[in-house]
Amino acid sequence: MNDVAGGVVVGVVDAEELVPVVRAAAWEALAHGGVLRVLHAVEWPLPHGSEEAGTDHVQRAERVIAPFAELVAADFPQVRVVPDIVSGSPAPALIRRSHEVSLVVVGHRGSGGLPRLPLGSVALQVATHAASPVLVIRPGEEPDPGPKRRRVAVAVEVGGVPAEVMDFAMEAAIRRKSDLDVIHAVAPPLLSGAGTTGPALTDHQALRDSAAQALERELAAYRQRWPRMRLCVQEGRPASVLVEASRTAVLLVAGTRGRSGLKRLVLGSVSGEVLHHAHCPVAVVPQATEDEEHPDEP
Repeated sequence: MNDVAGGVVVGVVDAEELVPVVRAAAWEALAHGGVLRVLHAVEWPLPHGSEEAGTDHVQRAERVIAPFAELVAADFPQVRVVPDIVSGSPAPALIRRSHEVSLVVVGHRGSGGLPRLPLGSVALQVATHAASPVLVIRPGEEPDPGPKRRRVAVAVEVGGVPAEVMDFAMEAAIRRKSDLDVIHAVAPPLLSGAGTTGPALTDHQALRDSAAQALERELAAYRQRWPRMRLCVQEGRPASVLVEASRTAVLLVAGTRGRSGLKRLVLGSVSGEVLHHAHCPVAVVPQATEDEEHPDEP
């Protein structure tokens, strides 16, 4: 992989529905070194009675990869395709590659491959454990990076806008010449306690205003790089707010967080729900935590 470090890897199977996934990966590769590694994992043993049970696994994998390589050569001639044939399960193979590339691209594939069924196990495992950003694309929904698409959306929290997530979203918006919506969700009003006249509602407008002011300060430097940025502080469950935002976005960007005591990234509940239900491609960007930044500390 040294010759393609920094490129993009996409996982494929023998399925026509993955054409938009490969096309999206090739488009991303243009901005990540111009190299696209097309990975196919041959799982053993092959199913009993399979027509390819006696076929060399390399030949079988080459037949799977070939039409995707031809597609990229025809539509993205600037991109160099590198076949990547591995033996074993696809999720671990893609996770290993994530340590050597800039981006992993996978299809959102539920059982039967139908676009609206739950997120496939491979996509979920890779998004959960990858060391690089992971772009998850629904089968049958080919992203259009052209100017007619409206915006890129990115999820943030108050108290430290993650640089990894914002940098990814910023570059995505610049490449697509799109607006960038920075989205923060404020939980619905709660009863703050009993007063002399009974339970009182939290001053929710004040909470929204405070969050907006804090985020504006954090985003000031990013506005200098891409002025087409809008801060959206909305009321609601974070996952619900983001899924709704995905209806009019070309890309939704969210971060992962590490859990204390684990030296790996895990997918947060909000990001997981968004991956299951979003209406556009979702990029999951890993964030370092204090545990990961200082692994030797007790």
